Amino acid sequence: MGKERLRLGIVGLGMASQPHVLALAELTDRIEVVGGFSPSADRRAAFAGKTGFPVVASLQELLGDAGVEAILLLTPPTTHLELVSQCAAAGKHVLMEKPVEVTLERSIALVERMEQAGLRLGVVFQHRFRPVVRRLRSVLAEGAIGDLVAASAEIRWWRPPAYYAQPGRGMKARDGGGVLITQAIHSLDVFCTLVGAPVEVGCFAATSPMRRIDTEDIAAGMLRFANGAVGTIGATTAAYPGFPERIELSGTLGTATLEGNGLKLLYHDGREEILEGDGPTGGGADPMAFDHGPHKALIADFAAAVTEGRDPDTSGRSALAVHRLIDALLRSAAEHRLVTLA
Repeated sequence: MGKERLRLGIVGLGMASQPHVLALAELTDRIEVVGGFSPSADRRAAFAGKTGFPVVASLQELLGDAGVEAILLLTPPTTHLELVSQCAAAGKHVLMEKPVEVTLERSIALVERMEQAGLRLGVVFQHRFRPVVRRLRSVLAEGAIGDLVAASAEIRWWRPPAYYAQPGRGMKARDGGGVLITQAIHSLDVFCTLVGAPVEVGCFAATSPMRRIDTEDIAAGMLRFANGAVGTIGATTAAYPGFPERIELSGTLGTATLEGNGLKLLYHDGREEILEGDGPTGGGADPMAFDHGPHKALIADFAAAVTEGRDPDTSGRSALAVHRLIDALLRSAAEHRLVTLA
């Protein structure tokens, strides 16, 4: 790019912007925020007053500015395909909040739109940048726990009535889906990043009597992997008061357990490695109660990817794995049958 800092525009100034703003405030040596945009003038004013970042009155001010290299997209998922298409047409790289889109088909179309334009697309799956996840990825790459035998992911979170009282929250028209695509997707993305997608799944999904929503807030799935390993997935936002998400991988040489910000490695030869972690991970009543460090690492990686002409760690193409998994789980629940993944 020939520039010292990536010039970035922000589109969407709601709750999701909070950890990004904290991260960007610590990345001023690498990234310049050119302007933030929301259709709401009140939201723009509040954002500018709180962050000190400039704002613009229209999306076209960002897309039409030849000096803006990338857009940080923090809008509801149902808007992603249209907005990313506009960014692609304007020649802007995009870093966007999860999910990619509300269906697998729209997600694939979005990723292909950016690839056809020759632009970089990153998705905010910041859990990949947790130190314990990075460590476990290295352990698995080395084959340290052997061949996979069993794998499980448990996301037992809590969201209070006030959370679902927000207009459209938990409804397909706004969120596109329930606990799988809105909350558990972060942990399921880590799961897919670690062990790959299964080849066959079955699932039950339901809406608890606590909520008046049209999406699932409870899901239970079973998995079969290509090598014969089996696994389970459990996800809910109805488990008061909310518990750390847990991923457990059992191999022929040992077992790895991720729980919240901690990692435990237990090997058959008696060796142990325990990495302690503390602090909330967003699984309780406050969905924003987590450290912004992984966001900072993800944004820094995206900026470097644009500068270096490579895909970011959380590329759009890599994000399709978790979308294929969620699509298969929901189809299994709806059709009451096992579903094979392509």
